[in-house]
Amino acid sequence: MKRILTFAVALTTAFTMLRAQSPYADYYANLPVEMQQVEPLAFRNVEINIANLGAIADRKTNVGEIINKVIKKLSKQGGGHVIIPAGTWLTGPIRLYSNIDLHLEDGAILLFSTDKELYVQKSDSLRDGSKKCNACVYGSKLENVAITGNGTLDGQGIYWRPIKEKKIKKTDPQVWDEVLAMGGTLRPDDKKYSIWYPFNLNKELGVPNIAKDVIAQEKMRPHLVNITDSKSVLIQGVTLLNSPKFHLVPTRVQNLIIDGITIRCPWWAQNGDAMDPGNIQTGLIVNCNISCGDDGICMKGGVGQKGVNAGPQSDILIMNDTVYRAHGGFVIGSEFSGGMQRIVVRNCVFDGTDIGFRFKSAPGRGGWCKDIYCVDNVVRNIREDVIHIESGYADRGAGVSATDKDKKDAFFPDWSNITFRNINGAVAENVVNIQGLKGMPVHDLVFEGITIYGVTGTGVKLDYAENLLFKNCNFRTRAGYEFDIKHAGNIIYNGKDPLAE
Repeated sequence: MKRILTFAVALTTAFTMLRAQSPYADYYANLPVEMQQVEPLAFRNVEINIANLGAIADRKTNVGEIINKVIKKLSKQGGGHVIIPAGTWLTGPIRLYSNIDLHLEDGAILLFSTDKELYVQKSDSLRDGSKKCNACVYGSKLENVAITGNGTLDGQGIYWRPIKEKKIKKTDPQVWDEVLAMGGTLRPDDKKYSIWYPFNLNKELGVPNIAKDVIAQEKMRPHLVNITDSKSVLIQGVTLLNSPKFHLVPTRVQNLIIDGITIRCPWWAQNGDAMDPGNIQTGLIVNCNISCGDDGICMKGGVGQKGVNAGPQSDILIMNDTVYRAHGGFVIGSEFSGGMQRIVVRNCVFDGTDIGFRFKSAPGRGGWCKDIYCVDNVVRNIREDVIHIESGYADRGAGVSATDKDKKDAFFPDWSNITFRNINGAVAENVVNIQGLKGMPVHDLVFEGITIYGVTGTGVKLDYAENLLFKNCNFRTRAGYEFDIKHAGNIIYNGKDPLAE
């Protein structure tokens, strides 16, 4: 094994651009705001194929140790490409190191083990005495790192996620029967329905508990890919499937590129966010295809002072992406205490999402949010609102009820200087639904060239909002209710003041 590795590394030390590198500069033409552009990554033209190191693709043999050893060794030698060939490769968590491209070839599947003990960190206990878990693929304080190719990362999330009976009882009753057959633990959700947790699963499944109780284990759910405090990160081409929690979580990253990836999990997957970039400085998210159980493309910026210390989420271009089933197509929040600025969402399609553009936060989790441009997008079959801005959102886990602790007196969300332009589509409950706070209204927004057909509810719902300009908008409401406006001022709709009519 050692001779093979030494021979492969000795082949060449030249640096080359990644396969099929996109001309990223082309995406930045004719943007509504000037922003910092991402820079492409480069790696040594050195390839190590895990099949040449004794790894076996039989779905039973854990090859995680081989993958982790070659990643670490190749990184120390200057980096290169670790190749996962076609086949299904059982693995535990994989730790990334600098200057490594983890490349999954067409037909390659990294199947992450259901042995939860493999993911438990050896330190950093939670408040309840339980442990944290590493993500399926993780790394911190890295530079120049990538996950590329046409292969798949499968997190086998069904063994980690709770399932709400009320979500699926009528639409997917067979799913509920299948999870009950796995054993597990039921806890009440409300007077009529329960929540199923994968705690105390049937012994024959070989998935033991890793915490003392249901809730402690629920807090330990890992993400599929989590990269933190790093510079120059590329996620390209791969499919992310069935994460135990969120699928892709890059946090405090400078120069982030997410290009042409696919993310899939069931629509009922609890906390099944597709991607949650947080406190990113300069990012590009393009050509992605998403269907998930929670938010689609979600911008985050930390909670409270920690979020402020991490700095704002800035200079993010989101373009040519398609989001199908999700709570929100493009989302900001709920936490963004570090701030949001210079974010452009362009030429995207949201088809079948609960909400098209979902901006959510609350006191204690908010911050300033400005210079956001959502332009030239298409929405179809939206279940609720096309555009939703909410300042009183409560972020709670499954089975957790609202308490007075949800109310904070600091870090208020300040939504301002946001533009929605040239958004067209059909079918929604409401077009614009804004719910600000007393003393902290949503303010200084522009809605221009928006045409939505088949609106079953209200065109514009406002509560605590001011200085809103609607220009060349056409909201075809079936019920005939164009406006529902409270605690609002200086509203201009197609040249008129709806409050004066």
